[in-house]
Amino acid sequence: MQIVEAPSIEEFYALTDTEDYFDFFGIEYDEHLVNVKRFHIMKEYGTLIRTGMKNIEQDEERLMDFLKFSLLRVYGDFKNGHAPSAADVWGMFENGKLTGCASCTPEPTQGGSCAC
Repeated sequence: MQIVEAPSIEEFYALTDTEDYFDFFGIEYDEHLVNVKRFHIMKEYGTLIRTGMKNIEQDEERLMDFLKFSLLRVYGDFKNGHAPSAADVWGMFENGKLTGCASCTPEPTQGGSCAC
């Protein structure tokens, strides 16, 4: 019998692409939906996990469950038709510059695991 180790928070922080997060947690996803909505999914995910990570960082197993559940919730919202408003999207710009996950990496196709 082979023992499978649970994913670690260090491995989570090393993730870069939206698809990596789904694969990491073993979550099936619609490739087209993720391709089209990746920016919005990761923005919502970052917002959702920010508070939780501060409150339960002492218990890694509980934190990993929270991170997986949060991704499932955000993905489910988008799969069921959630569409951010223009105000949500434009609100990511400050002084004409993009803020948040897309601003932490030089290439727009790269993701960051900054949880912003």
